[in-house]
Amino acid sequence: MTPFEIVALIIITIGVFFTLVSSIGLVRLPDLYTRVHAAGKAGTLGIVGVLLGVGIYYIGQQNFPIVLRMLALIAFFFLTAPVAAHMLDRAAFLTGVKPMDGTQPNDLVGRYDQETRRLS
Repeated sequence: MTPFEIVALIIITIGVFFTLVSSIGLVRLPDLYTRVHAAGKAGTLGIVGVLLGVGIYYIGQQNFPIVLRMLALIAFFFLTAPVAAHMLDRAAFLTGVKPMDGTQPNDLVGRYDQETRRLS
């Protein structure tokens, strides 16, 4: 194995670990808000780890168009995953999904007009 393959294997393994942690979080966590957090954070790290490992592997193969695609995908995930998680949480809050008992503080209670769903 070349050094690029070894490094790629290690980074891909770390990415798969984070993906596994994310999937366990989706099953085990108590409410929608914490589940979205698990998918948004650990899932993104897992996907980025796998893509980065693939990019490093192809650096060793000197296939630079694939490396550029992997970097573009990584940038895409870093830009879109937090926004998607925020929008899911906001939509859940505005439709009345309650967080688990004991969640404090809930700074958004009373801040939205229930009719227009806009900040008051």
